[in-house]
Amino acid sequence: MVDGTAMGRRERKKAATRAAILDAATALFLERGFDGVSVREIADKADVSPKTVFTHFPQKEALVFSDEDERHERLVAAVSGRPPGTTISDALKAHYLSEIAAMRSGPQRQILTLMEETPALIDYAEKMWFRHEDALAAAIAKELGLAEPNDEIRFYVRFALQIQLSAINAADPQATIDAGFRLLDEGWARYHEARGQSASG
Repeated sequence: MVDGTAMGRRERKKAATRAAILDAATALFLERGFDGVSVREIADKADVSPKTVFTHFPQKEALVFSDEDERHERLVAAVSGRPPGTTISDALKAHYLSEIAAMRSGPQRQILTLMEETPALIDYAEKMWFRHEDALAAAIAKELGLAEPNDEIRFYVRFALQIQLSAINAADPQATIDAGFRLLDEGWARYHEARGQSASG
């Protein structure tokens, strides 16, 4: 059996190395822009090898989106953990507004600016965002008592995710989110009616 103390020490060392790499990358990106920094420079600043950087982050873009797993959990929880009587759309609207407010304030504002100035990061962010599609669709299917998502749920999720992307850079995110869900919910309500269920899901 592997000694638990040794395992804990290794995990702490890995976490410290990851944090050092992130700190180095963030400082360099904010100073010189994403495209102006190489992985070698990040590794040198963090006092690790480029191989170690790629061990923790599969590609350079992942250094900017290190919290993607947490964002995934928060998105799914917005639906599965929503208050009783709250519709799925209302839960997602509130979640989107909260996330955008966080991105537009404090340190996250600098990262958002960096992303807006770098086409490669915009493309990466969109691909990462749509990787949440299956998990969100599965959560909604479970809410509706279905074994797996059907076409209507998958279309709903795809369009709902697109609304958040459109709202991030909008002058008035709430107006954009409200408009998107207003159009989406008209079809969603008819789908619920066709299934003979309440549209409160």
